[in-house]
Amino acid sequence: MKKLSIVAIVLASLAIAGEAFIFATPKEDSDEVQTKAIMHDYRVYAPVIPDTMTFCGEEVPLSLYYVREALDNELIINMYRQSSTVLYFKRANRYFPIIEPILKKNNIPEDMKYLCVIESGLTNATSPAKAQGFWQFVSSTGTHYGLTVTDEIDMRNDVEASTEAACKYLQSLYNRFHSWSAAAAAYNCGENGLSKRMQSQGTTNYYDIRLNTETSRYVFRILAMKLIMQHPQQYGYFLRHCDLYPPIPTRTTTLSGQNVDLYQFARKNNTTYKMLRTLNPWIQTDMLKNKANKSYTVKLPAEKGLLHKHLTNGKKDTRLITHI
Repeated sequence: MKKLSIVAIVLASLAIAGEAFIFATPKEDSDEVQTKAIMHDYRVYAPVIPDTMTFCGEEVPLSLYYVREALDNELIINMYRQSSTVLYFKRANRYFPIIEPILKKNNIPEDMKYLCVIESGLTNATSPAKAQGFWQFVSSTGTHYGLTVTDEIDMRNDVEASTEAACKYLQSLYNRFHSWSAAAAAYNCGENGLSKRMQSQGTTNYYDIRLNTETSRYVFRILAMKLIMQHPQQYGYFLRHCDLYPPIPTRTTTLSGQNVDLYQFARKNNTTYKMLRTLNPWIQTDMLKNKANKSYTVKLPAEKGLLHKHLTNGKKDTRLITHI
């Protein structure tokens, strides 16, 4: 006990001495020390705003001060919201290879993948308005564009199916407004709401319309994410390829029949119930009644053992990413 007491006293003395050394620098009060420490060790930079940029092939009018400042605002928010933005990079490496070919097949500009990022952070999020999935469809809009939404099955949570539906919706909005910027705005506030504002204000240019706060920021949030994810190091993000989440190798099988116990279904297919639900987040129940007797394609982990090997094996790729 005496030895422990002596050690404790010595450590406490050293700690006090260390604090005195740090905070009682001769001829300098604590404010001066703090100011010098901040100047030397902590720096905050304003983001770089390009002279020109496009969204879906359309020129962004950065020569207008209010456009430039609106973009600056969203760049600052996303550049310094590091935890969320780092996760966007990580998830994008897994999901962009799924989303991009579907956009291309449907002739939707690739920039719309960044709309998906700001909508959900590339997760099956649920909004206060009960919008669901990567593309944040409310139930009525999702079913209108071909997604099954029931208590058992919710295809808003299937990345492929919801991306196909988003393509149809975005194309419909573009056909109405003849502008991808306006189409993106309408995706946020609704096409009728945007149309009314265009008519009352006498302009069809998104950048010239006074809108509610969320929609007035919406396209600029997409633009900011595009800049950061296409030029990560320019905005302070130094991620390695090995830091990103890799695509998950899967195989498919058919889920059919009525009153299917999904615990048993998982075991019969050499996987766990957790992996079944993880790879098929559109499944909403553990017992599929399936009164309509439909067949569904489900994803399962690639052959036994391959999933773990694929995600962990191999030499780390420590090269810095240059874009995503």
